[in-house]
Amino acid sequence: MKYRKIPDETIRRLPMYLRAFSLLRTEATETISSRQLAQRLGLNSPQIRKDLSYFGAFGTRGVGYPVEATARRIRQILKLNKVQKAVLIGAGRLGTALVAYPGFSSFNLDIAAVLDNDPKKIGKKIGPIKIENTDRISTLKKRDIRLAILAVPAEAAQKTTENLVKAGIRGILNLSPCHLKPARPVKIIDIDLASQLGILPYYM
Repeated sequence: MKYRKIPDETIRRLPMYLRAFSLLRTEATETISSRQLAQRLGLNSPQIRKDLSYFGAFGTRGVGYPVEATARRIRQILKLNKVQKAVLIGAGRLGTALVAYPGFSSFNLDIAAVLDNDPKKIGKKIGPIKIENTDRISTLKKRDIRLAILAVPAEAAQKTTENLVKAGIRGILNLSPCHLKPARPVKIIDIDLASQLGILPYYM
């Protein structure tokens, strides 16, 4: 199912809501009000109600949101009700740290392959995953991998992106410090850690 005319900001908040509801499940909480949820997340309750209303009816007025059912519904909306496999391109320090990050599993995300073009790295393992040559990009579609994490130098990012798109990748988390311009439509989310950190001194 495709959801159209929904603000990107709303979509960006859905994983935050999912994490909160998942944590509430571990606390054996059965229901939570939008006000209580807003306090947990540092948001306002009207915003939460508006975000969730884009996808139909959630919760009961005066009772709150049923934790189990709401978590399940958000997973379905984000298509995280089944495992989504991703490939990591770039087995440097950042890429290696990402493979070890345990938080992906809580969103049903699995880094199923790691690719690099450094002969010294190819064949070695990061945890249980063996590093493969980047010329294996062409096999990703057959392996049902549709997501990619790009952690390569800026000069290699554009060419790598084109190869990923040709291989059937539909979404890219770009950690390379550059703007990508794919020839075909693909969803790209840019995260430049250095520039984000560079903002903080302004507020200090």
